Amino acid sequence: MIQLDTGRPNQRRRTRKDLLQAAARLMQQGQKPTLEQIAAEALVSRATAYRYFPNVEALHVEAALDLAVPEPADLFRGAPIDDAVARVDRVDGALHDMINANESLVRMMLVHSLQQQRGKTSDLPARQNRRTPMLEAALDPVRQQFKPAALKTLFKALALIVGTEAMVVFKDVLQVDDAEARKVKRWAIRALVEAAKKSTG
Repeated sequence: MIQLDTGRPNQRRRTRKDLLQAAARLMQQGQKPTLEQIAAEALVSRATAYRYFPNVEALHVEAALDLAVPEPADLFRGAPIDDAVARVDRVDGALHDMINANESLVRMMLVHSLQQQRGKTSDLPARQNRRTPMLEAALDPVRQQFKPAALKTLFKALALIVGTEAMVVFKDVLQVDDAEARKVKRWAIRALVEAAKKSTG
């Protein structure tokens, strides 16, 4: 797998993910759980839950988005094993569709994360990193097609193209329609993959 960091950052992401999954399980049971109930379900302390999520509304919003994102194993079932462009395009398509279907929740998540970042002194993640495991799963089978340094650079460049920030740029800055946004992102994905394959470093 492509390892960009290890240790405590990964542990913090796992703890945050545990809280989101606990919230999702309770929500799927028809509940509107409190932060305390979610902490108990995730087997962490109430204080830990409050460190990651300042209020339960922020947790509910992200948990709903988490439910809408496919797991990598499901996303790549039947996908070509050696076509980097096609595999990354699956990631972009899945995130693009999820964001379009949940735009109001995505924008609320951005508001919550920006509020959490304001005056922040801890190094806890302000939002869940969903694109990293999906991009890792996309690129791992084709990693031999790239030099190691080029693969890491490609991974980071693709993270700029797929996901929430791209939606903000296309809708709010460029004001282009959905079809044009997908066309541009497909072009960018292909261009980045081809550039990485040609890279010597």
